[in-house]
Amino acid sequence: MLERHHLMILRAVDQQGSLTAAADTLCLTQSALSHSVRKLEQQLGTPVWQKEGRRLRLTQAGEYLLQLAERLLPQFEHAEALMQQFAAGLRGTLRIGMECHPCYQWLLKVVSPYLKQWPDVDVDVRQKFQFGGMGALYGHEIDLLVTPDPLYRSGLVFEPVFDYEQVLVVGPEHPLFGQEQVTPEQLGQDTLITYPVEPDRLDIFSRFLTPAGCSPRRHKQIETTDIMLQMVAAGRGVAALPRWLVADYQQRLPLHPLRLGAEGVDKQIFLGLRKEDVDTDYLNAFVELARSHNHLT
Repeated sequence: MLERHHLMILRAVDQQGSLTAAADTLCLTQSALSHSVRKLEQQLGTPVWQKEGRRLRLTQAGEYLLQLAERLLPQFEHAEALMQQFAAGLRGTLRIGMECHPCYQWLLKVVSPYLKQWPDVDVDVRQKFQFGGMGALYGHEIDLLVTPDPLYRSGLVFEPVFDYEQVLVVGPEHPLFGQEQVTPEQLGQDTLITYPVEPDRLDIFSRFLTPAGCSPRRHKQIETTDIMLQMVAAGRGVAALPRWLVADYQQRLPLHPLRLGAEGVDKQIFLGLRKEDVDTDYLNAFVELARSHNHLT
């Protein structure tokens, strides 16, 4: 009854926005696509779309099938890609999802020696899963998730790979430049620059400012680390980042890290993987190599 091509149609229409564009993507005529959908609706006994003028709106049944398509189709596609790689004598592709904005530089230092050790394994790094990687891991869209904030769920394992300290970064004109630490109250007149993440998922808020009942004068979000630290160096604000990352940028920018409070804010980077994959040799090898590259702390 329900077949893979039905799910592909639903996903294509959702992604492309129209039956015509979806048909082109799937190399079908629009009439063939419409016929396939009508036949499916007859078999199911319920419509999957409703017309609203020129637009199509998914019914409750259609929404469910679209969610099913988004979970299952990546697994089919990954399995097919693996079979092609096996047929070509390759081990496969290690797909890594990033839930850690500043960890990309660290990851590059792990990937280079890994590719030398495992010449029959390719590596694909996907940054679109920043702070949304759990679903990608469950859905087999990625094999490893790099995250500082593991969410322990059934079927997943999180391996700690290195510790680090989160610090406040200020520029040379800031009144705290050269000091050792900062209190929450001292940020009351500052512009705090962060990655585009909800405040409750940022340690500078959840573990430093909010418990003290404090907040910065202004909160500004910037996507890239380079621009963020250029802004800090120019006196446009302050930022909270890993100490190891700040040390790397201090070689070319006038930056100064301060401990967040007297005790500081300690963090860990984890690699998350599916429990079913814990015995996969090339995954384990990556985890062990990541642990050996903890000199950035």
